[in-house]
Amino acid sequence: MPPADTGASTVVVGASAQPAPHTSAEPASAEPAAAPGDTRLDPGRPGYRRMSFGLFAAGVATFALLYSTQALLPSVSASFGASAGQASWTVSAATGALALAVLPLSALSERFGRRQMMTASLTVAVTLGMLVPFAPSLGWLIALRAVQGAALAGLPASAMAFLAEEVRPKALVAAIGLFVAGNSIGGMSGRILTGWIAQLWGWRVALGAVGLLAVGCAVAFHLLMPRARHFVPGSLNPKALVRTVGGHLADPLLRRLFLIGGLFMTVFGAVYTVIGYRLVEAPFNLPQGVVGSIFLVYLVGTVSSAAAGRLVGRLGRRGALYLAVSTTAAGLLLSLADQLVAVLLGLVLITAGFFAGHAVASSSVSRTATTGRAQASALYQSSYYLGSSAGGTLGAVAFHAGGWTGTVGLGLLAVLGVTSVTLYGSRCARAERKAHPQHAAMAVAR
Repeated sequence: MPPADTGASTVVVGASAQPAPHTSAEPASAEPAAAPGDTRLDPGRPGYRRMSFGLFAAGVATFALLYSTQALLPSVSASFGASAGQASWTVSAATGALALAVLPLSALSERFGRRQMMTASLTVAVTLGMLVPFAPSLGWLIALRAVQGAALAGLPASAMAFLAEEVRPKALVAAIGLFVAGNSIGGMSGRILTGWIAQLWGWRVALGAVGLLAVGCAVAFHLLMPRARHFVPGSLNPKALVRTVGGHLADPLLRRLFLIGGLFMTVFGAVYTVIGYRLVEAPFNLPQGVVGSIFLVYLVGTVSSAAAGRLVGRLGRRGALYLAVSTTAAGLLLSLADQLVAVLLGLVLITAGFFAGHAVASSSVSRTATTGRAQASALYQSSYYLGSSAGGTLGAVAFHAGGWTGTVGLGLLAVLGVTSVTLYGSRCARAERKAHPQHAAMAVAR
């Protein structure tokens, strides 16, 4: 499969071509014309719908399992006599382990295949999901969740690389947006399911129900997901892996995209780790089931991530990021009010902004990396989930120190970071256009 043109030259490092460092804020807009006989998938071709539903199911299972304890944190704290910060490690350990394991597992996917890696990851994670409810202590619960997070690491980067190889560039943003939409559905359904079941039968039964949901999704993925047609196996060469990763980290555009994904997820992780504690306390005093239902707000993320392609078409990638940042910041400020309606509207804005920003940033990584796409996606996912882990833990600490205002303050700092990185990218793009006016027609910047 010919690589997508990013408008950047390539330099040869060892035996593999690596993209030269980008100085523009975004990848090039020029879409390569489909070559005669191009069998990559697009919405009008057979197999695209099966692939979309298969990855959607995988996304549901991933987020349902990964964040299965998040809506249950007040119950977990009460059961083990733990603080919010201690209980938050049942989420942070899973996301942190995923962040650390995603790069080596993505390297294995280069050798054994994207579909095979996703299948293995789901199988192991689902099996662990059926063991988690029986954890005898908080320490065991955190340990099992960490192993589960590491198992799930083989799925996100492999899914992004699969899409980059099997889907035509024009349809890539929409395809990734649908996968991200599956993530949001999984996050929402898992939290709602656990909230109501925990209120009736306890948090252990709730985690068992999430495990059964994930089993169903794993079966659907296995039945629906088509085989890869454009995957070319590589060898497990540590030196080549280091060289590829080094090339991606040397790319200024990719570094900015990695940082943007991590900062967005810091906001999201902090807000949704702590929101349950806020809503079960005065002045809201909501029961566990109602708190779990708050995650219906995730439907907004399903819509905003799936619409990311149209948003980019109208505003450009940086324009879409500015809109996502502004929406997220407005939601954080609105959530400071002590009225439930205002808090809910704030969560709607935070969720819409986050999922739109994530879909734009992750699709930009897939388009920018012309070689070693699995490693580029893995680095993005690593930064993304490190942001989730940091956001969950720091958000809980900030809540303990300063209440919801402290958590919002942490979120606003992360939002300011995204804004600064995007503005810096805009300045770099302007400087490049002045220095190389012949490349202006190839820039995505609008």
